[in-house]
Amino acid sequence: MVAVLALVTTPLRTIVDVVLPPRCPGCGEIVDGDDRFCAACFNQLQALGPPQCACCGVPLPHEGDAAARCGACLAEPPAFVRARSPFAYGGPSRTLVLALKHGRRLHLARMMARAMLRVAGDLPADAVIVPVPSHPLRLWQRGFNQAAAIARQVARQSSRPLAVDVLTRVRATPSTKGLTRRARQKNVEGAFRVAHPDQVAGRTVILVDDVMTTGATVQACATRLLRAGARHVEVLTYARALREGQGGMTGQ
Repeated sequence: MVAVLALVTTPLRTIVDVVLPPRCPGCGEIVDGDDRFCAACFNQLQALGPPQCACCGVPLPHEGDAAARCGACLAEPPAFVRARSPFAYGGPSRTLVLALKHGRRLHLARMMARAMLRVAGDLPADAVIVPVPSHPLRLWQRGFNQAAAIARQVARQSSRPLAVDVLTRVRATPSTKGLTRRARQKNVEGAFRVAHPDQVAGRTVILVDDVMTTGATVQACATRLLRAGARHVEVLTYARALREGQGGMTGQ
């Protein structure tokens, strides 16, 4: 049966590739396979990796102890134990995020999840994948939650269970664009609730979102999850917004 399907689908795939060839999600250039950037966009990506804060993942200026933390995490330790993103937010990574969120190009979630799992490493055996929720009004407006779309792919590719309705957003929050870290924290206070604590109790939660900016949203979510009995919370996003002076590595 598998051989028969291969005989049918391979020619169809060839025809589709000729009529609708795969294109770079960053610039639209034709590329030689699905879910990949062209060389030019690839080289514009700011990859994030060591040396970086052991907790929030921001780049550190010098090589050092793998357990080293940035000043912000030392001064105010987050509720989550670790946050990782494959790329800094900007250029092609920003284009990809916006294409998923506002362009409804849901197939991009597969590409994003694959990059995210590369930097996450092996997920704990007890891990459960939980997306940052959207408010019902935003779901009605957009038609989907981009974090849930990515989380679904993370769960599929990591063979870990998905708990899409564990967290709910019970209060709509205004746009956080331009707000300081403190203002963002206040903006999301009381915005989240754990609807199904039994699904996270005693387990490691992998909290998934598209972009991490100041960390206020994932901090609020992680706090609620821990209060509901989660053992640990780790954060996994596709991109991380960096302040001026926080660099990354060019290219993947």
